[in-house]
Amino acid sequence: MSDKHSNASESRRAAICGAADLVLTGKPLPELLAPAGSPLALEAAIEGGADAVYFGGVRHNARISAVNFTPDDLPRCIALAHAHGVKMYQTLNTLATDRELSELIEDARLAYNAGVDALIVADLGVAAAIHRALPDLPLHASTQASGHSTASAFELQKLGFCRMVCAREMSLDDLRAFTADSPLEAEVFVHGALCVCHSGQCLFSSLVGGRSGNRGECAQPCRLAFRTDSKNKYPLSLKDLSLARHIPELIDAGVASLKIEGRMKSPEYVLAVTQVFRRLLDERRGATDSEMAYLASIFSRDGFTDGYFRRDIGSHMLGVRREQDKSSTRSLPPFEGLTRRVPLALSATIRAGEPMRLCASGGKNAVEVCGDVPEAALNAASEYDAVLRNLTKLGGTPYTLGDATLTLDDGLFLPVSKLNALRRRAIAALMQSERTPIDNICYSPERPRGKRQRLTTARFTSPSQITPAAKQYFDLIYLPLQSFEPNSGARGVILPPVIFDSERGRVAELLSRAAKAGATDALIGNIGHISLAKSAELNIHGDFRLNVTNFETVRTLQTLGVDDVILSPELTLPQIRDIGGDTGVIVYGRIPLMILEKCIGKDIADCNVCKSGKMTLTDRRGVDFPVMREFEHRNVIYNSLPTCMSDRADALEGAGVINRHFIFSTETPSEIDRVIAAYKNKKPLNTAVRRI
Repeated sequence: MSDKHSNASESRRAAICGAADLVLTGKPLPELLAPAGSPLALEAAIEGGADAVYFGGVRHNARISAVNFTPDDLPRCIALAHAHGVKMYQTLNTLATDRELSELIEDARLAYNAGVDALIVADLGVAAAIHRALPDLPLHASTQASGHSTASAFELQKLGFCRMVCAREMSLDDLRAFTADSPLEAEVFVHGALCVCHSGQCLFSSLVGGRSGNRGECAQPCRLAFRTDSKNKYPLSLKDLSLARHIPELIDAGVASLKIEGRMKSPEYVLAVTQVFRRLLDERRGATDSEMAYLASIFSRDGFTDGYFRRDIGSHMLGVRREQDKSSTRSLPPFEGLTRRVPLALSATIRAGEPMRLCASGGKNAVEVCGDVPEAALNAASEYDAVLRNLTKLGGTPYTLGDATLTLDDGLFLPVSKLNALRRRAIAALMQSERTPIDNICYSPERPRGKRQRLTTARFTSPSQITPAAKQYFDLIYLPLQSFEPNSGARGVILPPVIFDSERGRVAELLSRAAKAGATDALIGNIGHISLAKSAELNIHGDFRLNVTNFETVRTLQTLGVDDVILSPELTLPQIRDIGGDTGVIVYGRIPLMILEKCIGKDIADCNVCKSGKMTLTDRRGVDFPVMREFEHRNVIYNSLPTCMSDRADALEGAGVINRHFIFSTETPSEIDRVIAAYKNKKPLNTAVRRI
């Protein structure tokens, strides 16, 4: 943004907002980050005033159904954005299998050579491998990396990240605490679709529908109807998020980047929403009622919600895309391409006996290029106006002519072809990436330490489920931290899947108490919880929530202090076999599909059913999904069927699965004993099950 533009915006803001907002004038404006699902949407984002744009390639991005950007698109589109002073962030934010690691490194190399400003990455192993190969390429931790605390940021920094996309569930107070102490920049979603499950923690689409949200293929089961006792048949469908009214608080909190969701949206949507947020940022104010109505008319689901941000969480956050929303959607004029141009200053010096020189300055870039030595004119010399006219032809470029000066000696002949070549060379240099291209990367994989141990572990929801047979059969038993009891048979505690900064003190106290009561091991599902377990001097084991799908991630977690890790339940047996290292696999249990920040008890019945631990979510086909209360009244939705491999002992052994983990959630003690007996005898359970 130019100084002139900033000063005009500041004056306009002061006139509109009055003295109450002037306390924000010393605070830097956050970056406005817009989505681009196609090259045309990129142009719309630039037209709308974005400071940065995020986009995906044709593979390994979480919006794989968008048009996206081909390798041939990248240099041209990034050069266009850079000419306008707009940064470009490429998403490589899906989980990777071992066989995809080299492919991802190659995509990172292509992005680097094209001049991308940062990569947005979710897979910790992928991030570590890219950072080894391209240490100068900035990395942003995707929201799929489940960053929700300052402690997460400190661990991410060790892996080469410079920014964290904060969980959408973080409140204003959470964000203030984060920006005060975090070593990373904070990027915050401010507008667009809102998942009901914490990002990176949803397995619903994958395990139930066969389409992995962690691989960019989410089928959005949360938007479907469920059978409930209440009027709301869509207890998992949230309204779209909008923090447009909270721009002053976000500026004051020191957030680095405000992110608009919408890579699946049209260029017209991108343009309109970006323009609104550009205006609000420049004027340092929150949206008016009319501006909120305008945003809703572009797209909404029963309006918008800011419930997480204000810590006002409840049924009022629910919403679906109704016919009324569709009928009231504003018809936006077609976006036909970028009209904004960057002012370009040109200064040419053409003297006898010297190479022609042309200086060009546009946006934040300036270059000087040289051409041939001009020839003496044999007949008519080139005229000043004609030379200047040829040097300032800018059609088909992102530039418009600003100042232009020409120093020209008399008596010279200057072919038009050479003048055009000089001008083209200057424009190309102005738009060229400053990086030295890397022809190839010799990817050197880092295999994990150790190997699988023959170990059988289990987690239980309650101490009352731990039977004598369980105590005898399992080598290590875990209980939820808040349910841990000495002499129950458990030596391990399961840390809550989400621990905001405001909750860290309470968790630390519970951990200390558990350690004094005999706990020796901790199962953690987020890298931000490693330091908590270390402080309690517990052995640290990684849970499936860490989304480990390749050997690089195993190794990366080991460098952070994790002893071993339970692999992602999305993997097949051959993929599990290939990873190796000190890893375990879930071989039995209802796998948690979602962790919800809100309690859905009131949305499907009443809160008493949540408290009882007997809550069930029933889909439109009559399939029941148990729902259980988590730490701080969050909810966890479990799969309708337990994974079971009791009669596939040979297949497990063949894949090297000797470190086996069991999940017991809704099972009674007698049911638990039947499961143990089935595994001892290598017999099938007489119930419907899911297989790996």
